[in-house]
Amino acid sequence: MTETKPALLSVRGLSIGFATEEGPIRVVEDVSFTVAAGETMGLVGESGCGKSVTAQTIMRLLPSPPSRIEAGSIDFDGQDLAQADEAAMRRIRGDKIAMIFQEPMTSLNPTMTIGEQIGEVLLLHRGLRARDARPKVFEMLTQVGIGRPEKRYAQYPHELSGGLRQRVMIAMALICGPKLLIADEPTTALDVTIQAQILELMQALQRESRIATLLITHDLGVVEEMCDHVVVMYAGRIAEKAPAKELFANPRHPYTAGLLAAAPRNAKRGQTLITIPGTVPPPGKRGQGCSFAERCVRALPRCRQDVPPLTGDGHLAACWNPVP
Repeated sequence: MTETKPALLSVRGLSIGFATEEGPIRVVEDVSFTVAAGETMGLVGESGCGKSVTAQTIMRLLPSPPSRIEAGSIDFDGQDLAQADEAAMRRIRGDKIAMIFQEPMTSLNPTMTIGEQIGEVLLLHRGLRARDARPKVFEMLTQVGIGRPEKRYAQYPHELSGGLRQRVMIAMALICGPKLLIADEPTTALDVTIQAQILELMQALQRESRIATLLITHDLGVVEEMCDHVVVMYAGRIAEKAPAKELFANPRHPYTAGLLAAAPRNAKRGQTLITIPGTVPPPGKRGQGCSFAERCVRALPRCRQDVPPLTGDGHLAACWNPVP
């Protein structure tokens, strides 16, 4: 029997809505998952499935209005972030929970040096003066594989390559020793070689510090390499949830099976790539039953009428006719 580790982050029944000109729309519906210390949870799905909205809601980064947590809880280290006020979240963000964004050039301040931006986190959360933060910044730059930290400290974001800017983002995220790291598509904007280096760096730093990681991505290769558990989202709902090895070996939901079959690495040279027909339904237009029914080759009449529950023993799938 596998020992269950205590959860550091526990998201339960989370539903997120937005106020729009057409009326209120529920973007994320009844999402639940847990992440333990030292583990990596992958949150996977096509663009528009609700991955980033879920991550930003955990950090409470979305403006409210128009966004609103309609139901559920976000328990982090004994505190429900769904009920926390902005003052409490300012103390948590960058300290206990840190986030790495997809495109560092739009996340870094172009008017501040690299050293100032990393050091600012220590000034805010540790009360250090700039001169006292400086050696800690040098140490962190070295730890994330940035050579000549004294030179890099004084440079501006536009003077660095994409790979170095992403390393700077990782340094900013880790400088205060957070318990949870949320990485939202952290390697999408990088070439394959730099991507591999960044992933290797993240794995090494996680092993050293036992950080819990929530990795948001659409890249199944990254998930297979990095994650202990996987949550597959479709149209704002969870389609499948399982240990990573089990999910890749035995996908139960037709959507997950379709994603794995469509991976380019599975195709031979010159072979036409497999695709999933159709597109993800827009928020608020999921249909009456299963949101994937119109694109699913295994759909039954019931699939268009009733929303399937997420069921199973350790390996959960929301499907009336799962892959055998």
